[in-house]
Amino acid sequence: MSRRFRFTAAQGTTTMLRIPALTIAALALLAVAGCGKQETAEPSPGSAAVAARPADPALAEVYDGSCKLCHANPAAGAPLSGDHKAWAPRIAQGTDTLLDHTINGYQGMPPMGLCMQCSEEELIALIEFMSGAKLDP
Repeated sequence: MSRRFRFTAAQGTTTMLRIPALTIAALALLAVAGCGKQETAEPSPGSAAVAARPADPALAEVYDGSCKLCHANPAAGAPLSGDHKAWAPRIAQGTDTLLDHTINGYQGMPPMGLCMQCSEEELIALIEFMSGAKLDP
């Protein structure tokens, strides 16, 4: 099997070239082989946050629909899910302050974290999941 390629010569005449398919395949393999083996890159800080999901299916659905937009996106500026270092100062403020910021909004965080139907218990469970810390009642 061969492929035909048309090109125009310098004098304006058109010529047909026949290049066997095997030659094309060999050239393609050489091009790919020349790339070499790429080193594996370090996972980005947000990659773990993107993959994270609560074990409870109902809570996971709420997380996917409300929290994940900001807490799995490093560009959003919110503490990423599973980033214990980023959550530590917030956890240190206590449950009441965290819940107040979540319900009323704080800095860039919208009120209720965009989950208007969430109960306080669900919000606390979501904060515990994202922070990886157990909140004091």
